Amino acid sequence: MPDVLIELFSEEIPARMQTRAAEDLRKLVTDGLVEGGLHYAHARAFSTPRRLVLAIEGLSLESPTQREERKGPKVGAPEKALEGFLRSTGLSMDQLHTHEDKKGAFYVAHLTKPGRPAPQILSEVLDKTIRNFPWPKAMRWGSGSLRWVRPLHSIIALMVTEAGAEVVPLDIDGIVAGNTTRGHRFMAPGAFEVSNFDDYAAKLKRAFVVLDATERADIIEHEIRNQAFALGLELVEDKGLLAEVAGLVEWPVVLVGEIGADFLSLPPEVLQTSMREHQKFFSLRKPGNGQIVRFVTVANRETADNGATILQGNQKVLAARLSDAKFFWENDLREVANVGLSGMAEGLANVTFHNKLGSQKARIDRICALAREIAPLVGADPDPAETAARIAKADLQSAMVGEFPELQGTMGVYYAKADGQPDAVANACKAHYQPLGPSDDVPSEPISVAVALADKIDTLTGFWAIDEKPTGSKDPFALRRAALGVIRLVVGNGVRGSLNSLAEVASVIALKQLAYQKRLYAEFRGEGAGDGAAGGFNFDHKYLEDSTFQLHVLRVPYREEEVLASTDEAAWLCSYEKPAIVSADLLAFFHDRLKVYLRDQGIRHDVIDACLAMPGNDDLTLLVNRATALSDVLKTDDGENLIQGYKRANNILSQAEAKDGVEYSFGADPKFAETDEERALFTALDEAEAAIAPAMAKEDFATAMAAMATLRAPIDAFFTATQINTDNAIVRRNRLNLLHRIRAICAGVADLTRLDG
Repeated sequence: MPDVLIELFSEEIPARMQTRAAEDLRKLVTDGLVEGGLHYAHARAFSTPRRLVLAIEGLSLESPTQREERKGPKVGAPEKALEGFLRSTGLSMDQLHTHEDKKGAFYVAHLTKPGRPAPQILSEVLDKTIRNFPWPKAMRWGSGSLRWVRPLHSIIALMVTEAGAEVVPLDIDGIVAGNTTRGHRFMAPGAFEVSNFDDYAAKLKRAFVVLDATERADIIEHEIRNQAFALGLELVEDKGLLAEVAGLVEWPVVLVGEIGADFLSLPPEVLQTSMREHQKFFSLRKPGNGQIVRFVTVANRETADNGATILQGNQKVLAARLSDAKFFWENDLREVANVGLSGMAEGLANVTFHNKLGSQKARIDRICALAREIAPLVGADPDPAETAARIAKADLQSAMVGEFPELQGTMGVYYAKADGQPDAVANACKAHYQPLGPSDDVPSEPISVAVALADKIDTLTGFWAIDEKPTGSKDPFALRRAALGVIRLVVGNGVRGSLNSLAEVASVIALKQLAYQKRLYAEFRGEGAGDGAAGGFNFDHKYLEDSTFQLHVLRVPYREEEVLASTDEAAWLCSYEKPAIVSADLLAFFHDRLKVYLRDQGIRHDVIDACLAMPGNDDLTLLVNRATALSDVLKTDDGENLIQGYKRANNILSQAEAKDGVEYSFGADPKFAETDEERALFTALDEAEAAIAPAMAKEDFATAMAAMATLRAPIDAFFTATQINTDNAIVRRNRLNLLHRIRAICAGVADLTRLDG
């Protein structure tokens, strides 16, 4: 069976597109071959800056002959129907056959589609793939109509059998497929012929081209680590940069350069970010203090001076880049020294957070108020929590974050320490953004937790209040991520409290702020305080569009007493029901995200539903502890079998209550027990109840669930030996009341009716 080698050789392909393009080439070609009736054993795709390559092994020589019996119209059908059938099959009347079934005789066409050779099918597939390749961006050049990411120079399309290599016939706008390619642009630019994939890969290596992107990345990382070790330094890990640089070179040459002494005082994050973003440099740091002292660049060629000229040029460009970074750093420190970090944050009054939710400063005011409410729940002092919230986003006004937005939070820590803030307050500047994703760390310092929760809860309640919720796959404001962040913060730190109450408090804070700002706007326009309340503006947000008002009035700090001083506004606020509506709807959203979070932890959806049905379901820590304990019990034989016994008891009891029109919920007495199994169940229920009640009071769900699981054996024995619906009415009522005790005891732990099975 033949092998296939395909190479599409062009000008430089952007690094970010190479991996996806190689996979697209593999999928489009192999899918096309399979649709054409061929099969293959294995396919591998490769990419370098100048080529996409596909190697296919074990391709079939030709597609199989296909035979088909196509049923036609009935014998005696109208002539036009018969003519249409003949046109669709390409046959004449004398080539048709007649078959007969229970409905009568009808015409049948016996069609044969002969197989085609693999080169012909491959040529058609390649032509279609190249002309319709899904580049994110493509270009045309010259006078042709072909679109490619960069000008396409040549195509290799070889089919290799035991007899030798055969060029697949293919002509794409004058680019004729052959068996010739070129090596490294500078070190081996000459053309050479190849005969199969192994020959191709070996000759490319001799022509200074490493075909496999993974191999190039491994070479780069290995060489950097070796040179760093020799210098007593360590590499700052950056897998994203490593993958990108591997897509920029065909023959990686690692060079280590020095950072000017004037720039070594810059924060390491600034050095790393500036070098990565502007120059694609790796960073080397001292193992002890983490100070970045060297950079690593990866050249695309070897030189006679071992890269000295390349390093000299790179160091000159880097010095210019770091001079800018140093200017930003020193300028920001001067501003912090002059006005303080809180003064820097005042400029956020001119930055709109959302046109219906006000400026960034207005948002910070809300977060400050909410952080004070949350602080006692997480063991933090409200005053430093409010201070941390006040300055947490101040670095958004800094020149450094303006240049490198990814440093927001990180620079806030440095500026807060320069402002003389305690470490716990400074650390919140970065930690309050966390967790940013499922693999990100969860803050544990109380002040950081308080500000992080306030930040995320304010975001959620704000967008819920203006009805900007996620829909389907659309979540432009990352509200699902914010909700998951709240869940991880609460559960990870064991925070106890009503999430529903916090959401309502956040909604009230936002509404009070809006009321205050609207009253200020009414006074600003000379309309009186009353017009700014429920009447005049009523959430039309006009004040947010008035730049003069934004600049001169909204810089006034938010004062709750100013809101409550106005009778009209206080009445408007108290009569407005939106806080409760927002918090209830938002809690349901949290529950949906919690289900996803716990399913990832291995807890079944029905277990979560059984716990959500219990009181206190807005205490996420309580809820997770309950669900975890129930999940652990259900993984045991006793737990799983208990559920079956419980459901049997519940079904019998529910049917009897529906039939009799009464509730059997009182009076189960062991003196009416007739069997040993019945008496044993009374005893077991007494013991379980005695163990479960104090355990539930202490929220010791594991003990309560374990005590509940001990009921499995006596319940099974009871149902085996005892008839519930006996002819003796007193005994029957007593046994039904006994079933109610089973239901009541288990229902105090979780709503087991919601479990599957």
